[in-house]
Amino acid sequence: MKQALHKGRTIFFIAFLLFVWELIVHMAEVPHWLLPAPSSILLEAFQSYQAFLPHAFATVQLALLGLAIGIGCGLTVAIVLHRFTFIRELFYPILIMSQNIPILVLAPLLIIWFGFGLLPKLIIICLVCFFPIVIAAMDGFRQTDAALKHYFEMIGASKAQTFWKLEWPYAYPAIFSGIKIAATYSVMGAVIAEWLGAKKGIGVYMTLAQSSFRTDRVFVAIFAIVLLSLLLFSSIRLIEKFMVKGRGYYAQHSKHR
Repeated sequence: MKQALHKGRTIFFIAFLLFVWELIVHMAEVPHWLLPAPSSILLEAFQSYQAFLPHAFATVQLALLGLAIGIGCGLTVAIVLHRFTFIRELFYPILIMSQNIPILVLAPLLIIWFGFGLLPKLIIICLVCFFPIVIAAMDGFRQTDAALKHYFEMIGASKAQTFWKLEWPYAYPAIFSGIKIAATYSVMGAVIAEWLGAKKGIGVYMTLAQSSFRTDRVFVAIFAIVLLSLLLFSSIRLIEKFMVKGRGYYAQHSKHR
Protein backbone atom coordinates (compact mmCIF):
# COMPACT_ATOMS: atom_id res chain seq x y z
CA MET A 1 0.00 0.00 0.00
CA LYS A 2 2.82 2.38 0.90
CA GLN A 3 4.66 1.58 -2.34
CA ALA A 4 1.52 2.27 -4.37
CA LEU A 5 1.10 5.58 -2.53
CA HIS A 6 4.70 6.61 -3.23
CA LYS A 7 4.35 5.67 -6.91
CA GLY A 8 1.11 7.62 -7.10
CA ARG A 9 2.83 10.70 -5.67
CA THR A 10 5.67 10.37 -8.16
CA ILE A 11 3.29 10.05 -11.11
CA PHE A 12 1.26 13.02 -9.88
CA PHE A 13 4.41 15.14 -9.51
CA ILE A 14 5.60 14.26 -13.02
CA ALA A 15 2.15 15.13 -14.39
CA PHE A 16 2.30 18.44 -12.52
CA LEU A 17 5.72 19.25 -14.03
CA LEU A 18 4.41 18.47 -17.52
CA PHE A 19 1.41 20.72 -16.89
CA VAL A 20 3.67 23.57 -15.79
CA TRP A 21 5.83 23.00 -18.88
CA GLU A 22 2.75 23.13 -21.12
CA LEU A 23 1.50 26.27 -19.40
CA ILE A 24 4.81 28.12 -19.66
CA VAL A 25 5.23 27.30 -23.35
CA HIS A 26 1.76 28.59 -24.22
CA MET A 27 1.83 31.66 -21.98
CA ALA A 28 5.33 32.72 -23.05
CA GLU A 29 4.60 31.82 -26.69
CA VAL A 30 7.87 29.93 -26.97
CA PRO A 31 8.65 28.99 -30.61
CA HIS A 32 7.89 25.39 -31.45
CA TRP A 33 11.39 24.76 -32.81
CA LEU A 34 12.95 26.05 -29.58
CA LEU A 35 10.83 24.23 -26.97
CA PRO A 36 7.70 22.31 -27.98
CA ALA A 37 4.91 21.73 -25.51
CA PRO A 38 4.40 18.21 -24.05
CA SER A 39 1.14 17.93 -26.00
CA SER A 40 3.02 18.59 -29.27
CA ILE A 41 5.65 16.00 -28.35
CA LEU A 42 2.95 13.43 -27.58
CA LEU A 43 1.19 14.19 -30.85
CA GLU A 44 4.43 13.78 -32.79
CA ALA A 45 5.07 10.47 -31.01
CA PHE A 46 1.71 9.12 -32.22
CA GLN A 47 2.16 10.43 -35.74
CA SER A 48 5.71 9.16 -36.28
CA TYR A 49 5.76 5.96 -34.23
CA GLN A 50 5.90 3.75 -37.32
CA ALA A 51 9.06 5.48 -38.51
CA PHE A 52 10.51 5.57 -34.97
CA LEU A 53 9.97 1.91 -33.98
CA PRO A 54 12.73 0.44 -36.25
CA HIS A 55 15.19 2.89 -34.70
CA ALA A 56 14.05 1.94 -31.19
CA PHE A 57 14.38 -1.79 -31.89
CA ALA A 58 17.89 -1.28 -33.26
CA THR A 59 18.92 0.59 -30.10
CA VAL A 60 17.39 -2.03 -27.81
CA GLN A 61 19.22 -4.85 -29.59
CA LEU A 62 22.51 -2.99 -29.40
CA ALA A 63 22.01 -2.07 -25.74
CA LEU A 64 21.10 -5.64 -24.70
CA LEU A 65 24.06 -7.15 -26.53
CA GLY A 66 26.46 -4.60 -25.08
CA LEU A 67 24.97 -5.04 -21.59
CA ALA A 68 25.37 -8.82 -21.77
CA ILE A 69 29.02 -8.48 -22.77
CA GLY A 70 29.57 -5.83 -20.09
CA ILE A 71 28.06 -8.08 -17.41
CA GLY A 72 30.24 -11.00 -18.46
CA CYS A 73 33.43 -8.94 -18.57
CA GLY A 74 32.61 -7.03 -15.37
CA LEU A 75 31.89 -10.13 -13.29
CA THR A 76 34.96 -11.91 -14.64
CA VAL A 77 37.26 -9.01 -13.76
CA ALA A 78 35.62 -8.61 -10.34
CA ILE A 79 36.19 -12.29 -9.53
CA VAL A 80 39.82 -12.18 -10.67
CA LEU A 81 40.57 -8.99 -8.70
CA HIS A 82 38.87 -10.40 -5.62
CA ARG A 83 40.55 -13.81 -5.72
CA PHE A 84 44.09 -12.64 -6.56
CA THR A 85 45.41 -9.89 -4.30
CA PHE A 86 48.53 -9.10 -6.32
CA ILE A 87 46.47 -8.57 -9.49
CA ARG A 88 44.08 -6.32 -7.60
CA GLU A 89 46.94 -4.19 -6.27
CA LEU A 90 48.28 -3.74 -9.81
CA PHE A 91 45.10 -3.14 -11.80
CA TYR A 92 42.55 -1.65 -9.37
CA PRO A 93 44.13 1.86 -9.39
CA ILE A 94 44.28 1.72 -13.20
CA LEU A 95 40.60 0.73 -13.24
CA ILE A 96 39.70 3.76 -11.12
CA MET A 97 41.80 6.15 -13.23
CA SER A 98 40.24 4.84 -16.45
CA GLN A 99 36.89 6.27 -15.37
CA ASN A 100 38.30 9.80 -15.67
CA ILE A 101 38.52 9.39 -19.45
CA PRO A 102 35.26 10.49 -21.15
CA ILE A 103 33.76 7.94 -23.51
CA LEU A 104 33.31 10.58 -26.22
CA VAL A 105 37.08 11.15 -26.19
CA LEU A 106 37.69 7.46 -26.90
CA ALA A 107 35.11 7.32 -29.69
CA PRO A 108 37.36 8.72 -32.48
CA LEU A 109 40.14 6.32 -31.49
CA LEU A 110 37.77 3.36 -31.60
CA ILE A 111 36.69 4.36 -35.10
CA ILE A 112 40.32 4.59 -36.23
CA TRP A 113 41.18 1.21 -34.70
CA PHE A 114 38.03 -0.79 -35.47
CA GLY A 115 36.17 1.09 -38.20
CA PHE A 116 32.44 1.91 -38.30
CA GLY A 117 31.13 -1.62 -37.71
CA LEU A 118 29.48 -3.22 -34.71
CA LEU A 119 32.65 -3.79 -32.65
CA PRO A 120 33.42 -0.16 -31.62
CA LYS A 121 29.78 0.34 -30.62
CA LEU A 122 29.84 -2.76 -28.40
CA ILE A 123 33.11 -1.61 -26.85
CA ILE A 124 31.57 1.73 -25.92
CA ILE A 125 28.53 0.11 -24.27
CA CYS A 126 30.74 -2.43 -22.53
CA LEU A 127 32.97 0.33 -21.14
CA VAL A 128 29.93 2.23 -19.87
CA CYS A 129 28.46 -0.86 -18.15
CA PHE A 130 31.73 -2.40 -17.00
CA PHE A 131 32.74 -0.16 -14.08
CA PRO A 132 29.58 -0.20 -11.89
CA ILE A 133 29.37 -3.99 -12.18
CA VAL A 134 33.02 -4.51 -11.17
CA ILE A 135 32.83 -2.14 -8.19
CA ALA A 136 29.46 -3.44 -6.96
CA ALA A 137 30.53 -7.10 -7.24
CA MET A 138 33.82 -6.52 -5.43
CA ASP A 139 32.02 -4.66 -2.63
CA GLY A 140 29.56 -7.54 -2.35
CA PHE A 141 32.37 -10.09 -2.07
CA ARG A 142 34.13 -8.05 0.63
CA GLN A 143 30.94 -7.67 2.68
CA THR A 144 30.58 -11.40 3.26
CA ASP A 145 29.95 -12.17 6.93
CA ALA A 146 33.30 -12.86 8.62
CA ALA A 147 31.71 -15.37 11.00
CA LEU A 148 30.40 -17.43 8.07
CA LYS A 149 33.81 -17.35 6.38
CA HIS A 150 35.40 -18.53 9.61
CA TYR A 151 32.87 -21.35 9.80
CA PHE A 152 33.75 -22.45 6.25
CA GLU A 153 37.43 -22.51 7.25
CA MET A 154 36.61 -24.63 10.30
CA ILE A 155 34.86 -27.29 8.22
CA GLY A 156 37.81 -27.45 5.83
CA ALA A 157 36.36 -25.71 2.79
CA SER A 158 38.86 -24.59 0.16
CA LYS A 159 39.09 -20.98 -0.98
CA ALA A 160 37.30 -21.86 -4.21
CA GLN A 161 34.49 -23.60 -2.30
CA THR A 162 34.20 -20.67 0.10
CA PHE A 163 33.91 -18.27 -2.82
CA TRP A 164 31.33 -20.16 -4.88
CA LYS A 165 29.26 -21.47 -1.95
CA LEU A 166 29.38 -18.38 0.28
CA GLU A 167 30.85 -15.18 -1.15
CA TRP A 168 29.25 -15.49 -4.58
CA PRO A 169 25.61 -15.95 -3.41
CA TYR A 170 26.17 -13.47 -0.58
CA ALA A 171 27.10 -10.82 -3.15
CA TYR A 172 23.92 -11.26 -5.23
CA PRO A 173 22.23 -8.07 -3.95
CA ALA A 174 25.33 -5.98 -4.62
CA ILE A 175 25.89 -7.57 -8.03
CA PHE A 176 22.31 -6.88 -9.09
CA SER A 177 22.62 -3.29 -7.85
CA GLY A 178 25.56 -2.84 -10.20
CA ILE A 179 23.73 -4.54 -13.06
CA LYS A 180 20.70 -2.29 -12.58
CA ILE A 181 22.91 0.79 -12.81
CA ALA A 182 24.66 -0.65 -15.86
CA ALA A 183 21.29 -1.44 -17.48
CA THR A 184 20.27 2.22 -17.40
CA TYR A 185 23.68 3.22 -18.75
CA SER A 186 23.50 0.68 -21.58
CA VAL A 187 20.73 2.54 -23.45
CA MET A 188 22.64 5.81 -23.14
CA GLY A 189 25.80 4.05 -24.29
CA ALA A 190 23.97 2.59 -27.29
CA VAL A 191 22.75 6.05 -28.34
CA ILE A 192 26.26 7.49 -28.00
CA ALA A 193 27.64 4.57 -30.02
CA GLU A 194 25.10 5.22 -32.77
CA TRP A 195 26.40 8.76 -33.11
CA LEU A 196 29.67 7.24 -34.32
CA GLY A 197 27.94 6.04 -37.44
CA ALA A 198 24.93 3.79 -37.82
CA LYS A 199 22.09 3.25 -40.26
CA LYS A 200 19.38 2.87 -37.63
CA GLY A 201 18.93 3.68 -33.99
CA ILE A 202 17.59 6.35 -31.66
CA GLY A 203 20.93 8.15 -31.93
CA VAL A 204 20.52 8.32 -35.70
CA TYR A 205 16.91 9.48 -35.31
CA MET A 206 18.01 12.26 -32.94
CA THR A 207 20.77 13.41 -35.31
CA LEU A 208 18.36 13.61 -38.25
CA ALA A 209 15.75 15.44 -36.16
CA GLN A 210 18.31 17.92 -34.83
CA SER A 211 19.66 18.71 -38.29
CA SER A 212 16.13 19.51 -39.51
CA PHE A 213 15.25 21.54 -36.38
CA ARG A 214 12.52 19.05 -35.41
CA THR A 215 12.90 19.62 -31.68
CA ASP A 216 9.68 17.72 -30.98
CA ARG A 217 11.23 14.58 -32.49
CA VAL A 218 14.35 15.09 -30.40
CA PHE A 219 12.17 15.11 -27.28
CA VAL A 220 10.36 12.00 -28.52
CA ALA A 221 13.74 10.27 -28.69
CA ILE A 222 14.72 11.56 -25.23
CA PHE A 223 11.51 10.28 -23.63
CA ALA A 224 11.95 6.95 -25.44
CA ILE A 225 15.45 6.62 -23.98
CA VAL A 226 14.10 7.28 -20.49
CA LEU A 227 11.28 4.76 -20.97
CA LEU A 228 13.60 2.06 -22.32
CA SER A 229 16.01 2.60 -19.43
CA LEU A 230 13.17 2.24 -16.91
CA LEU A 231 11.87 -0.92 -18.60
CA LEU A 232 15.34 -2.47 -18.61
CA PHE A 233 15.86 -1.49 -14.97
CA SER A 234 12.51 -3.04 -14.01
CA SER A 235 13.33 -6.24 -15.91
CA ILE A 236 16.63 -6.63 -14.03
CA ARG A 237 14.78 -5.99 -10.79
CA LEU A 238 12.35 -8.82 -11.53
CA ILE A 239 15.24 -11.17 -12.29
CA GLU A 240 16.86 -10.10 -9.02
CA LYS A 241 13.75 -11.00 -7.02
CA PHE A 242 13.64 -14.41 -8.68
CA MET A 243 17.36 -15.09 -8.12
CA VAL A 244 17.50 -14.13 -4.44
CA LYS A 245 14.11 -15.60 -3.52
CA GLY A 246 14.36 -18.08 -0.68
CA ARG A 247 18.00 -17.33 0.12
CA GLY A 248 17.35 -16.17 3.66
CA TYR A 249 19.67 -13.31 4.52
CA TYR A 250 20.42 -12.57 0.86
CA ALA A 251 16.75 -12.00 0.08
CA GLN A 252 16.29 -9.81 3.14
CA HIS A 253 19.45 -7.88 2.35
CA SER A 254 18.32 -7.15 -1.22
CA LYS A 255 15.04 -5.63 -0.06
CA HIS A 256 16.91 -2.74 1.53
CA ARG A 257 18.62 -1.82 -1.77
